[in-house]
Amino acid sequence: MEKINRFNVVHRLRKRNLLIAINSVAALSIFFFGYDQGMMAGVNTAVEYYTRMGFAHADENGDPVITDSLLQGGIVSVYYLGTLVGALFGGWFGDKYGRIKSIALGAAWAVFGATLQTAAMNHSWMICARLINGFGTGILNAIVPVWATETAEHTSRGQFVAIEFTLNIFGVAVAYWIEYGCSFYQNGESAFVWRFPIAFQIVPLLFLFCIVCFFPESPRWLCKVGREDESQYVLERLREDGVQSTGKAEAEFQDVRNIVELERKNAKSQNYLYMLFGYKSGKLHTGRRVQLVIWLQIMQEWIGIAGVTIYSPTIFRIAGLEKGTIGWVAGLNQITYTLSTLVCVFTLDRIGRRWTLYWGSVVQGIVLFIAGGLIRVGTDAKDAGNITRANTFGGGAVAMIFLFTMTFGATWLTVPWLYPAEIFPLEVRARGNAWGVVGWSIGNGWLTLLCPVMFEAINEKTLYIFAACNVITIPMVYCLYPESNQRTLEEMNLLFAADSIWNWDAEKNYKLLVEQNPELVQAAGRGVSVVDPETGIRKQSRNMNLDVGAMKGAGSESEDEKMGTTKHVP
Repeated sequence: MEKINRFNVVHRLRKRNLLIAINSVAALSIFFFGYDQGMMAGVNTAVEYYTRMGFAHADENGDPVITDSLLQGGIVSVYYLGTLVGALFGGWFGDKYGRIKSIALGAAWAVFGATLQTAAMNHSWMICARLINGFGTGILNAIVPVWATETAEHTSRGQFVAIEFTLNIFGVAVAYWIEYGCSFYQNGESAFVWRFPIAFQIVPLLFLFCIVCFFPESPRWLCKVGREDESQYVLERLREDGVQSTGKAEAEFQDVRNIVELERKNAKSQNYLYMLFGYKSGKLHTGRRVQLVIWLQIMQEWIGIAGVTIYSPTIFRIAGLEKGTIGWVAGLNQITYTLSTLVCVFTLDRIGRRWTLYWGSVVQGIVLFIAGGLIRVGTDAKDAGNITRANTFGGGAVAMIFLFTMTFGATWLTVPWLYPAEIFPLEVRARGNAWGVVGWSIGNGWLTLLCPVMFEAINEKTLYIFAACNVITIPMVYCLYPESNQRTLEEMNLLFAADSIWNWDAEKNYKLLVEQNPELVQAAGRGVSVVDPETGIRKQSRNMNLDVGAMKGAGSESEDEKMGTTKHVP
């Protein structure tokens, strides 16, 4: 394929090897994302950092005494304002100029922001630097999951994205342990303790920027912009072994072509405002999809992970752990968190997105209620002078936090990032996923701003709020979120074509549309060939429609014409 750079890996790799290469690059971006999140937990406890930024000072035992919790939370949370704006820009840029260029741009911008953070001399500088760094991260978060899902097969899409998010939590763990090691340098009082961990994120970003241009563009985006020869070539390299054709690539390409035609027929050009309210989206119902992904991401943060990740040292301190113990216990928590994500790799495509969220919410809610109660009893015992009893209950609370993060890693970590990259129409998929990042940014920014205030005001009762949010997510997912597992990206328009918001109506409508639009489900392995067996010529798609009533009417009219009769409408 002459139009694709001869150094592109698509010319040298096929099938699973090519998919692994693509997901390795995507995982590198997700690793940076995780590292950047976990980094601030240790930075916040560095003496030179919180003294320079002016929101705390050290007491006689060397523990931080927070004097301005709003400033502390503001420095952390302003990053998420940057990711929000960056995601919206990245979604627009990715739909217009492609996934690869967007990833390269996001990496370059994040390098600039990380460099500014490393050199920060006061809180105003740090706030501006985190805003810039967040912008680059937002671009990457809007595009990388889309690129990954658009290249993966529908039968293993969840598995590949789950593997990427194993690297995400590995990034968090790496951040913890680098900061733990740096904390011993010059008794933890040097600026190196916090500047080096911030600077370290530049390494994966530079590597990402250098290699991503040698990887293939999304075949679905290529088809959308009319570069069909390149799209077919990339799909053929992704799906076929080059020895004997299975027809997978051809069927998938035909699905993509048909869905491009259908989307343009069913909806007008969509900008972010139109998408938010579903204006002129017709049966595509983009407004509903936007609301679903925003709230799924907000709830991902409010079920407790943002607070536990960033403020775990604070939680462990409330639970009664000594200063010297907190650092390595928090790091150990991140190791078990990383290992727990492997559960999702093997279960997500088996039990589906909905059941993964269900069991996660149940376990997380229970352990957070228990953790809050144990911390309360342990704190009362410590105040009464019963240190043995306090340590026992404190240890139990720490175990519950470990169990919470492990459960989250096996369930809620991946699904809220995978779902937005799956469910949107091809025409606006990057912008749709950007709305998911907007929800994540709102949830994270809102929570990290409030977390230090809540922990200061109500201590362990903050965990009860997180537990209640877990309970709320169960009916929310059951009623509103259709299952996307084992369905192609092209089938999502059929899944969301119902006018009702309820999941059971969406599933019922979906089954009818699948029967009426076989051209859109060829790659799902339902035995529909894209080639006429007699002529060997690709079949032409008939009049596709997302309206069940319209299709029934068209079908009835067709039967009348075959019988040579005419309907008389009074």
